Amino acid sequence: MPLSESADWHTTDFCIEENMAENKSALATETEARDVAEAARESEWEHPSFVRELFLGRLRLDLIHPHPSVRDAAEEARAKPFMDKLRAFLERVDSEEIDRTGEIPESLVQELRQMGAFGIKIPKEYGGLGLSQMSYIRAMQLVTSKDGSLVALLSAHQSIGLPQPLKLFGTDEQKKRFFPRMAKGAISAFALTEVDAGSDPANMRTSATLSPDGKHWVINGEKLWCTNGTRAELFVVMARTPDVEVNGKKKKQITAFIVDHTMPGVSVKHRCRFMGLKAIENGVINFENVKVPVDNVLWGVGKGLKLALITLNTGRLTLPASCAGVGKAMLQVMRTWGNERVQWGQPIGKHEAIARKIARCAADTFAMESVGELTCALYERGHYDIRLEAAIAKMWNTETGWRIVDDTLQMRGGRGYETAASLAARGEAPIPVERAMRDFRINLIFEGSSEIMRLFIAREAVDHHFKTAFDVVNPKATGKQKWDALVRSAKFYPTWYTTRWVGNMKGYGEFGVLAGHVRFIDSTARKLGRAIFHAMVKLGPKLERRQMVLFRAVDIGAELFAMSAACTRALMLSRTGHANADGANAGAANALDLADLFCRESRLRIGAHFANLFGANDAAIYRVSQQVLRGEYEWLERGIIDAPEPAPSGMSAEARSERPEPAIVG
Repeated sequence: MPLSESADWHTTDFCIEENMAENKSALATETEARDVAEAARESEWEHPSFVRELFLGRLRLDLIHPHPSVRDAAEEARAKPFMDKLRAFLERVDSEEIDRTGEIPESLVQELRQMGAFGIKIPKEYGGLGLSQMSYIRAMQLVTSKDGSLVALLSAHQSIGLPQPLKLFGTDEQKKRFFPRMAKGAISAFALTEVDAGSDPANMRTSATLSPDGKHWVINGEKLWCTNGTRAELFVVMARTPDVEVNGKKKKQITAFIVDHTMPGVSVKHRCRFMGLKAIENGVINFENVKVPVDNVLWGVGKGLKLALITLNTGRLTLPASCAGVGKAMLQVMRTWGNERVQWGQPIGKHEAIARKIARCAADTFAMESVGELTCALYERGHYDIRLEAAIAKMWNTETGWRIVDDTLQMRGGRGYETAASLAARGEAPIPVERAMRDFRINLIFEGSSEIMRLFIAREAVDHHFKTAFDVVNPKATGKQKWDALVRSAKFYPTWYTTRWVGNMKGYGEFGVLAGHVRFIDSTARKLGRAIFHAMVKLGPKLERRQMVLFRAVDIGAELFAMSAACTRALMLSRTGHANADGANAGAANALDLADLFCRESRLRIGAHFANLFGANDAAIYRVSQQVLRGEYEWLERGIIDAPEPAPSGMSAEARSERPEPAIVG
């Protein structure tokens, strides 16, 4: 769950229309942003995706049922010695002291090194533990339930730091050089974000130029919000390499480099401090004439952004599991306090206002764990495209987890708002709900903020329609392109659209009490497919700017995915009798009850999204927002102390106000 330089850059899959006011600043033009964005996208779908099919109005239950995360006894046996050490270690950690001082003691980091915690997924042949992705996310779930700063340290290194891209794209020589170091505890970081390059990496200014002798790349630039950067020995650094000419047009290139902190010119300029995760090792890293051997290029010149996108698909699997870990911890707090606290003559858990929070927490935590484990299991199974599943798991679990933390604080009342240290000082149990809230909130921002995730999901969700029919309404398309699109549309839409109205004859009886929910998923997926198509017909090219409409469609798809994950996992648990990673069967029987409650609540949310799909107030909302930006309501801000003036950046305030919201690339 690292606050990484990938925090908000995923809008690379979206861009700005070219016919808007030209940006006169040093930032990238709209055309450049578009080119960089589309070059970075994985444009083909070589493998199936359950969520992609949902957005096309098809329930491909065969892709996720039977639920693939069936207990792997052999893997659990391999992981048990490490998990036991990790649990014992965490039970000794003083998280309140870490939060108070803003530092993780070196002695604790050294213990983590010695138990192999920085090499969980690194193959054994290189000195790592060689455990599976599932074992890794369960370990991170365990750490998250105790300390957010520790999980940031471990996951920033292994989810998006050097181990993951090295495993996917590194050469044999690079693996032999770097894997053993990291397995022994050499910490890594991922350096992408800059002051003006977050959501839009086309604005990246860090550069790399090849030395005259062709042996080194020389890197100059500065990276912001680099998690683990203040402690890292190894960095994955994204930098602009010289443009190339493609079809007579210059094309920006971004390349990934492996940089050692001992290389002359690498320095920590500033350590950033935050509202939560007080001990996170996050900072501003400067690179001044850093000579990096050509052998340290990852994958290839110009492939940096695509490398980052693919790495993030896997890297995002950690956050959903971490959120489930927090949900479990909050559920424990709710259960205990709901029984202990007596008001108006009975435990507060008996009062409906509190009972609702407890029940929702239990059902949502089950769904979060189901979503996280399903997505991870699909990745491990292979030959499956998880880009949409991982994005939804990250978005949906972080938002659901935040509601759980908020409900827990509300249920604890003043004790929830009070720090654990203060509670302990006056003799009460030091339950750190206040710290949990501070630590959790960033999850909705990093590794793709909720808004960026919805943009990314929306772009991929309509990809098939764009490839098939967009040129029909694209004003820039040539006559031939329009004709070809018409031919493609004539071949696809008559059959596809007709079958989106035809119900599935299956009764899904094997799901028992959940069968009705699975039938609902089936019929609602078809309704969602029709709704997206109707929106395209109704709005045409304008749909790409109707983000509020697209976001509601995304939220419907996310709820359907969560329902599907909950139902298939609950059925699996009821059949196998294993509800926990340690093989215990406690809880397997009533997993069906949790899935049933979750689906009932989810169906209500889906109904609300459909009822307001086109947003009767969307135009008014957008109009007022632009009036605010123009200063027309500045009078409303009177009577307060003015906020500090923002620091100057690459774009003037006037230019920023002219720049429109991102749109989906056709």
